[in-house]
Amino acid sequence: MEKRSADSQVKGVSTGTTILAATFKGGVVIGSDSRASMGGEYVSSKTINKVIQVHDQIFCCMAGSLADAQAVTKAAKFHLSFHSVQMETPPLVIAAASVLQEMCYKNREELQAGFITAGWDRKKGPQVYVVSLGGMLVGQPVTIGGSGSTYIYGYVDAKYKPNMSRDECLQFATNALALAMGRDNVSGGVAHLVVITETGVEHVVVPGNKLPKFHNE
Repeated sequence: MEKRSADSQVKGVSTGTTILAATFKGGVVIGSDSRASMGGEYVSSKTINKVIQVHDQIFCCMAGSLADAQAVTKAAKFHLSFHSVQMETPPLVIAAASVLQEMCYKNREELQAGFITAGWDRKKGPQVYVVSLGGMLVGQPVTIGGSGSTYIYGYVDAKYKPNMSRDECLQFATNALALAMGRDNVSGGVAHLVVITETGVEHVVVPGNKLPKFHNE
């Protein structure tokens, strides 16, 4: 996750984070690291929570410009809250993802932020959607994003299984974040994870010194 610097020259979009979401039997896990950087070099914070609750059982992870992402999620919270009051029912996960997609697409020339949206609803159960830079919307059973994701595509492809149990999926997500944080210099801190099911939401925080190790760091 990158904070913008007023005097920096933007030569590209540095996402500076590791975010992921994966569905399991009856629910979904969404998570991220907690490091924020400026320009991909200076670590400005080690305690940023990038897993944002936009409605009761819908969360999103953000990557890219921290200022842009926070502005979009704040607006999305308002839209979804208003929508639930109007409809007298909780919003669908696809509705939340579509709100983010619309804002990202309409402001694609200015915004430098992408999102993973995950949650549970009464219509389709657990779901995961990706809203990429520029506003493309794609639904997937498992997805990863941010600069740290480049180190773990092989792990995710090899280890993810549909209809995993809650504990298996939570361990899978923890391992994936630990691997990315161990290799990516702008991912780190603690692992923030949220487990979303029909019965509710569970927050899990894994400190850096409790993360599994797979190599000498």
